Amino acid sequence: MDTEQHGVSSSAKGSAARGDGEPAPAGSVAANARLRGKVAIVTGAATGIGSAIAQRLAKDGAMVAVDYIGSPDAASDVVAGIEKDGGKAIAVEADVSNVDQVNALVYQAVAKFGKLDILVNNAGLEHKQPFLETPFATWQKVIGVDLTGPWLCSQAAARQMVQQGHGGRIINISSVHEDMAMPTNAPYCAAKGGLRMLMRTIAVELAAHDINVNNVAPGAIDTPMDKPLEQNAAEMKTLLAEIPLGRMGKPEEVAAMVAFLASDQAGYITGSTFFVDGGMLRQSGTL
Repeated sequence: MDTEQHGVSSSAKGSAARGDGEPAPAGSVAANARLRGKVAIVTGAATGIGSAIAQRLAKDGAMVAVDYIGSPDAASDVVAGIEKDGGKAIAVEADVSNVDQVNALVYQAVAKFGKLDILVNNAGLEHKQPFLETPFATWQKVIGVDLTGPWLCSQAAARQMVQQGHGGRIINISSVHEDMAMPTNAPYCAAKGGLRMLMRTIAVELAAHDINVNNVAPGAIDTPMDKPLEQNAAEMKTLLAEIPLGRMGKPEEVAAMVAFLASDQAGYITGSTFFVDGGMLRQSGTL
């Protein structure tokens, strides 16, 4: 299912909100939280799952760089919400498929908060079309954001983490479609399948640097990208019949898994995918 949001842009520019590299003060919601003092980047964080992840990490004490494309107002709203709750965040516009903008994203996060501890590769897109009719340009665009993006962001973040010398966390928002076919969505499924093996491989390589790498794979999640599906009663009935729990998931439920994997409680977990799908993968063939 469709799980994240992102697009393509030609610039990378920071839109800074409050944030000075110091943990949230005592008395705020972030004081004494499990991610207190950590710094996170969340890509595609202006809406949907990414927004929920950014807000949850901030609630747990992290200072967050909110990556976005073409939606400055939405990103500003996420930052404002984090600040209202006593957290710290900045908004940074960056296209994850552009190496220069990715490097600028990491640079701005570190310049603002002093370090980088957590990367969440959430940005993604899909384009549904029969395989025989899908233009090469569509393949390139989807692969560029959904697979090349995590490669570029993970490499830039890991280099920063290795330089710092105290480990870190890389968490990819994948999909049940890293395992399960979805006709008319070949580029997306190929990207998510590739993301699974990228995660497994770099988890082994980066373990020596105490950098843990894992995937979180949502199923059907109630986000703006799934609104057309929700408006089609027949398709919704078919979808819900494939989910043992009988409902779509919430972005906050995905965010909760990400927050756990970002924490010290998950220190002995790396190279794995965690499905947040209501049991869909255990029951479904193709969707």
